[in-house]
Amino acid sequence: MHLYAIGDIHGHLKLLQAAHDLIADDMARHGQGQVIHVGDLVDRGPDSCGVIDYLCRGQARGEDWVVLKGNHDRMFRRFLDNPDDPEPGLRSTFSWLHPQIGGPATLASYGVSRAADRPIPKVHADALAAVPQAHRDFLAALPAMHRAGDSLFVHAGLRPGVPLDQQSETDLVWIRDLFLIEVESFGPLVVHGHTAIDQATHYGNRINLDSGAAYGGPLSAVVIEGREAALLTPQGRKKLPGPPPMLFGNG
Repeated sequence: MHLYAIGDIHGHLKLLQAAHDLIADDMARHGQGQVIHVGDLVDRGPDSCGVIDYLCRGQARGEDWVVLKGNHDRMFRRFLDNPDDPEPGLRSTFSWLHPQIGGPATLASYGVSRAADRPIPKVHADALAAVPQAHRDFLAALPAMHRAGDSLFVHAGLRPGVPLDQQSETDLVWIRDLFLIEVESFGPLVVHGHTAIDQATHYGNRINLDSGAAYGGPLSAVVIEGREAALLTPQGRKKLPGPPPMLFGNG
């Protein structure tokens, strides 16, 4: 059994299409497999609308694609539902409409301009008129976790010590430090994104796929077989690197 996974997309439709092309080439050689997207479909990049439309259409025509909810996807949906409802995982000094978070770029892809410097009620009304109901329904239906084979797919990670069926959605889409420093096994191999690094990396108990597409980096697509994984490249499969060695000084 093999599975495919794609990291944080952040509105980069062309990168997403290229990742699917790599997967299609690999499937042609090795057989079909399910494709899991680990969330953060929107924000920061130029075409969040196009990304959601591409994924909606793929699922509608029967592609075996799983699309998970990222924190940015949840913020987008929350804004559409109620812009006054604060996002539990976001620092109070920010809002989804802050340019650093990326909401204005997402709305611009739907034709809603100047979202960062106009009154929120006006921006919200324009967003409701611009975002198709099919996209809102798609966002509302995104799961936060997916289990397949020996792997568990989430956007951000798990809270160590908490059973899988008791994990909070906020942790699944937002957690960082406690999860990232955990060296013990979570049981299944956890495949996630959320925390940008230079390249997709296998840590033994988890795989981080977020190679920084939101910041000009590549969008990683990997194939997973058991607890092993390889990056898909135009030249074929390339085994994922492990973490860099720990360096210990004298002080």
